[in-house]
Amino acid sequence: MPVRLGQCRDIVQRVPVYKVPGLAFRYCCATLLHMKDWSRHLATLLITAWAGALWAVGYLAVPVLFYAQPDRQLAGMLAGQMFSLVAYLGMVCGMYLLIHRFSVSGRESFRHALFWTVAAMLLISLVLQFGIQPVMTDLKSQALPLDMMHSAFAGRFKMLHGASSIIYLIQSLLGIFLVIKTRRA
Repeated sequence: MPVRLGQCRDIVQRVPVYKVPGLAFRYCCATLLHMKDWSRHLATLLITAWAGALWAVGYLAVPVLFYAQPDRQLAGMLAGQMFSLVAYLGMVCGMYLLIHRFSVSGRESFRHALFWTVAAMLLISLVLQFGIQPVMTDLKSQALPLDMMHSAFAGRFKMLHGASSIIYLIQSLLGIFLVIKTRRA
């Protein structure tokens, strides 16, 4: 006779583990109970992936890339592609996390710092990817055939690059807060 999740929970809560016959039955119940939390586990995994990608790309891969690659334009193009991938990952993770938090807490989620942290990080991803990045790409294409830093657009590019670096740092710090806050919850 198959055991439904509700029945399994009732059996496990009423009967002490040492009186439940058979290891397979206890394992089955534990597995069924933990499978119900898959959306929470996925949310934790996505938070880890998003914050980890922010730090790994922004503070490990890109600095190593600029150090090891003598061609600064190629390094900049590759860094831009990596930042775009991190931004798209952030958009997917952010949307899932907001939907998940709202499905768990409903309107109460608007009162939690976790919800607003994810919303701020998602907004930053959108601003960087669809606001600042296209302007920087346009400036690079206008500067051709010259190197960006030797063109008439260098000042504006440096200003946008500095602003995007500060915004990215804020997003990375929010990612740390999100990981720590999730760990406590």
